[in-house]
Amino acid sequence: MSLELRQLEYFQMASRLKNITRAAQRLKVSQPNITVAIKKLESELGILLFDRSQKQLSLTPEGAVFLSRIETALRCIEDAVLEVNDYKQLQKGTIKIGIPPMMGAYLFPKIFSGFQHLHQGLDVMLFEEGSMSIREKLERDELDFGIVIISNVPPTLNVLPMSRSQLMACVPVDSELAQRQAIASTDIEHADLIMMKEGSYLREIIQERLKRQRLAANVVLESSQIVTIMGLVAHGVGIAFLLDFICNATTKIKAIPLAEPIYVDIGLAWKKDRYVSKAAQAFIDFCSDANGRADE
Repeated sequence: MSLELRQLEYFQMASRLKNITRAAQRLKVSQPNITVAIKKLESELGILLFDRSQKQLSLTPEGAVFLSRIETALRCIEDAVLEVNDYKQLQKGTIKIGIPPMMGAYLFPKIFSGFQHLHQGLDVMLFEEGSMSIREKLERDELDFGIVIISNVPPTLNVLPMSRSQLMACVPVDSELAQRQAIASTDIEHADLIMMKEGSYLREIIQERLKRQRLAANVVLESSQIVTIMGLVAHGVGIAFLLDFICNATTKIKAIPLAEPIYVDIGLAWKKDRYVSKAAQAFIDFCSDANGRADE
């Protein structure tokens, strides 16, 4: 039996995305290339890896077992390549970082600019996702780091705490709610809500609180763009829930704490069992040093 690395990579991506076309787009190859490679892999193994009877591609039981084994092998190969490259090119490297939209425009630019100034040879690739989505991509080795809300992170991730923020209710400055000292859950139930899209940990927190108190949420709009959300609040479309350092950046909305305050810890997360390249370690060290300076 002669399995090719390319076959395994194609099979892994098709399994993750549950779609051959999207896998081809992600890998920048033609769809027939992936289809032929997977069929050849199935022929060599003598089993069916995918159940093709449904619209969405799904793994057979044998395919699921095979995937769990080859993912470990592919990760070891990728780590080996990273380690060799570290010895060959100590001043070069690429870091893939996931960051939620709420933090991207307000928290990360300062970190990014400081890091790039010290390590101009390193390339940083940013991916905007919700905190929950970032955690999942870290688990699947699709990102090196995530700057996320670190509450209840799985034990498979390392975390470096960076800051603590409070979740605030943002209302129009001329609304009746703007006169309140605090916003109660019953106020939220009777208001039009502008929420972050699915995959946001903060959205999950608000929804869980309302569910626990058996209150309904009237979500009128969803967006992943913070500027859009703040503009909608300023024009009286509804109220939103943003972190304090974002709310305080504008005078067009009023930020009011919740009657039952919600605090969130923000930090850097990365997977425990992955090889940490010199480029990645440089970023960890920079964030750790920056965190130490902020505490002084």
